[in-house]
Amino acid sequence: MGETHGVAHTPSAAVRDAGHSDNVRYTVWYPSQPGVEEQPLAIGPPGEPLFVAGASAVDAPAAPGRWPVLLLSHGNGGSARMMGWFGTALARLGYVVVAVDHPGNNGVDAMTEAGSILMWNRADDLAAAWAAVQADPALAPHLDAGRLGLVGYSAGGFTALVAAGARPDKSRLAAFCKASPKDGVCLPQAENPELTFERRMAAAATPELAPWVGKSAEDRAIPSVRAVFLMAPAIVQAFEPSELAQLQAPISVVVGEADAIASAATNSTMIAEANGNARVQVLPLVGHYDFLAECTELGRKIVGTLCEVKADKVETHQAAIQQARLLFEAALR
Repeated sequence: MGETHGVAHTPSAAVRDAGHSDNVRYTVWYPSQPGVEEQPLAIGPPGEPLFVAGASAVDAPAAPGRWPVLLLSHGNGGSARMMGWFGTALARLGYVVVAVDHPGNNGVDAMTEAGSILMWNRADDLAAAWAAVQADPALAPHLDAGRLGLVGYSAGGFTALVAAGARPDKSRLAAFCKASPKDGVCLPQAENPELTFERRMAAAATPELAPWVGKSAEDRAIPSVRAVFLMAPAIVQAFEPSELAQLQAPISVVVGEADAIASAATNSTMIAEANGNARVQVLPLVGHYDFLAECTELGRKIVGTLCEVKADKVETHQAAIQQARLLFEAALR
């Protein structure tokens, strides 16, 4: 199983990134020729990883053939690498998986208010990375661009819905959070605890961000998407039911019964209620962060909350992989 890296560019990245760079880093996992030597995908300080997210062979030669493609969006403050457990598993099943680090909203760079507010612009990152991968002479011959799927975890689930063609309504989300301030989506997140709902609203009204907020409802659909897989999707309250209803691609959702961050009742269930093509699987005892990479012993000591699980994380990951496999085999094979 191979892995390669690249950089794409999109104007909204420069607004969200702390250093105002328009770069979007991406990682690609893909079927490789047999016999390559794989290394563990570790996350954390060198020699002291906090998470392990599978294994891959960097820049290994791709296996012959043209493969279906999945565009993968991480959660708030996450990274492409954090979703490596999923990306590497799907690459082994015969998919090219393109994952990004969303500018201003990832665990590698400084988090910014703009990165946490302009969530709809995350769809720009997927589109830019997809265009860059299609222009890569080493990868292009192995891509079947007509067989394209979207994958998103948490805030990445919102991103995937935007990239599928649903247009968010920021005022709808604001009204929801005023009425339900204790909902997990409205509370400050563990990744940037100082960013309260009130602070988000104030920042969104500043001269720097207001013009970008004004473009929140623009159509950011990525063409040719044939299926959407969501893990613990968040911020679903931002969509009118009619926006979710008009999505044509089949949607498959997996969510934990114990998810207090993006509760099934106010997120995943709303998708299924609005769209007859959506199917939701609820996993008992599973919480929101169970869909992150596996923690090491050191990670459990240092990271704390993100590593606490009541269900077997390996089983949770396998359930998600199996559900994704069933969806994409039916829609993309």
